[in-house]
Amino acid sequence: MKIVIINYGAGNIQSIMFAIERLGFKAVLSNNPDEILAADKVIFPGVGEASSAMKKLKESGLDSLIPNLKQPVLGICLGMQLMCKSTEEGNTEGLGIFDVDVIKFTQKVKVPQMGWNQIYGLKSDLFKGISENEFMYLVHSFYAPNCDEAIAITDYELEYASALQKDNFYGTQFHPEKSGAVGEKILENFLKLNSK
Repeated sequence: MKIVIINYGAGNIQSIMFAIERLGFKAVLSNNPDEILAADKVIFPGVGEASSAMKKLKESGLDSLIPNLKQPVLGICLGMQLMCKSTEEGNTEGLGIFDVDVIKFTQKVKVPQMGWNQIYGLKSDLFKGISENEFMYLVHSFYAPNCDEAIAITDYELEYASALQKDNFYGTQFHPEKSGAVGEKILENFLKLNSK
């Protein structure tokens, strides 16, 4: 199985690579369109600021490639947010895969939300064998509101979508690669998904 992690300069790549290696697979870092298109699974990571990350995607042409991928694609954290219509962070237009706009938590709660929080309302094969209310590791100031494409919910000030799915596209606001055995099970489930 060929696993490609999209390399566009948006941090957090090593911990994903190590998590995949622990599952017995090897991932390749690439921003080469041909290599990404040929992958069985694509992981779209992201740590950083939305507008500068989007700028890097546009410079490399990945902004038009990613929405047209046919194999299972997993966006993590900022990667998931960039797959949405837009984000308030830097007033950034997203890739428009998920039909939801990312907004900022209010000042009523500590921002960023940093640490462990529960996921529930689980839908999709991504959560096969995962119990309701498991704790996952999150670090974020912006969130995707609960919507039709939500496949997991987390409560922080309000209920929001901590995972999204549309067709072959999946996104997690939490970091599966930093969420212990449960997170690794979610990554393993992603790697086991059938390609379209």
